[in-house]
Amino acid sequence: MVEIKPILFSRMRKLNGRYAFIELRFRHFIPSLTPQEILLYLFLVLASEHQGLSAYSPETICACLKISLRQYLKARQSLIRKDLIAFEDPLFQVLSLPSFSPWEAADD
Repeated sequence: MVEIKPILFSRMRKLNGRYAFIELRFRHFIPSLTPQEILLYLFLVLASEHQGLSAYSPETICACLKISLRQYLKARQSLIRKDLIAFEDPLFQVLSLPSFSPWEAADD
């Protein structure tokens, strides 16, 4: 078993006040997502406050992620359908991960 310890003690991260996190179970969802969906999801996680809420215009998101408006709209709709985010213009909410596996949802 590999011993887990910091490599560079002088560069250890510290959690100061606000921070973003991704639930560990998210790794099971990655194979079911497109690159644009992953980009948008990670952007929203990083941009959100402690309840998962954020508000950014499509233009700002597209410019930051270097994706087209069409790619953004497709990724947003897919993340909503996959129950990963909620959206009521202009507000996004990153949701707690669904209890079902993405593979179970694909089998329906």
